[in-house]
Amino acid sequence: MTNKEKAKKVISILKKRYGKEIPLYLNYHKNKPYEFLFAVMMSAQCTDKRVNIVTKDLYKKYDTLHKFANVKQKELEIDIHSVGFYHNKAKNIIECAKTLITDYKGKIPKVFDDLVKLPGVGRKTASVVISRLYGIPAMAVDTHVARISNILFNLNTKDVRVIEEYLKEIIDKKYWELWNTHIIAIGREICVARKPKCDICPLYSLCK
Repeated sequence: MTNKEKAKKVISILKKRYGKEIPLYLNYHKNKPYEFLFAVMMSAQCTDKRVNIVTKDLYKKYDTLHKFANVKQKELEIDIHSVGFYHNKAKNIIECAKTLITDYKGKIPKVFDDLVKLPGVGRKTASVVISRLYGIPAMAVDTHVARISNILFNLNTKDVRVIEEYLKEIIDKKYWELWNTHIIAIGREICVARKPKCDICPLYSLCK
């Protein structure tokens, strides 16, 4: 079985387990897409559940993009303290808000290369945002996707860019976002990094 064939099999198995729909783990107001961007930025090395707890009040306090752009960093640090790495996240959110206002008229850019130029926005964040907000196929590689893809396809690399490009080669573009969300799901539920539950894993027969 080639890795391309294996990828199709994995997708089929995970669709049966987690469904065909792309779940939305982070809460935001649909008319304020910048909220989704900021939520994804805050979710780095933090659980979606914790981010949603924080943004419930955060998005009431800062109900416009201009309020994020004008808040003092120390104040925002206090507001998002529990998401971890709050110093850099607060700084990046403020600078990102300013850039969106000055360079993009408050809109989230649709071009991937423009997104990754925003303060605090890496390839993973840009991929999640552009696929969710605009339906543009993108392969987001977080720690779960990197680790499990390495295991399944014997990639032996920690370079997320290499993993991203390889996955794009072997997986149909229409499944890129689904791969991200479903691999994350099984990574949280079964293929846990410290103690994988191989005895109940539906991908066991495909895993070396």
